[in-house]
Amino acid sequence: MTAIILFGTGSPVLVDVEESLHRAGLSVAAGIRNRPGACHLPADLPHRSVEELDEALRALPFLVPLFTPVHRQVAAREAEGAGLTRPFTLIDSSVPAPRRLEIGLGSYVNAGCSLGSCLVLGAFTFINRGASLGHHSRLGDFVSIGPGVVVAGHVTIGRGAVLGAGSTVLPELTIGENAVIGGGSVVTRDVPAGALVRGNPARLVRSDCGGYKGLAVT
Repeated sequence: MTAIILFGTGSPVLVDVEESLHRAGLSVAAGIRNRPGACHLPADLPHRSVEELDEALRALPFLVPLFTPVHRQVAAREAEGAGLTRPFTLIDSSVPAPRRLEIGLGSYVNAGCSLGSCLVLGAFTFINRGASLGHHSRLGDFVSIGPGVVVAGHVTIGRGAVLGAGSTVLPELTIGENAVIGGGSVVTRDVPAGALVRGNPARLVRSDCGGYKGLAVT
């Protein structure tokens, strides 16, 4: 059975990633605590500090089980700095992957998602439970899609953007880099880079959210 490193243990969504690994017949070699604070790894699984990564663990593939894009970017850099070189890509076994799918290294697709054909997912994307991504859509690196999100066809989502739970993006729109779509919003027009939009139809709330300054995006 292949064993996977989970780099970062501070997010509750870690347990979903662990379940997806189990369904795929994979095991957790260790969860790596890269920050002080709560550890959400189940008690029966081993956890280590970054300093405890030995040669055998560094040789294993790894996932970053953190939803917020900026946190995932930081952790991915830290994993590389700690000697982990094999980002692992995981699509939950409940998700039928289309034949024409491009998916980047380090990406994760949670249970119950629907993926359209000719979809492109960048590196370290995180697609949460029950999301639906339309055909010919393109998601940049480190994009995060919340539970129950609906992205229509021919949508482009820039690097580091996050779509909150239950939001909807209509066809042929562009979501800029580091933009934030509030939960339950319906996006009917392009969203600029670094913008926060909310509501139905979604309206601009802030335009300076690049890097999610002051925002709690979980």
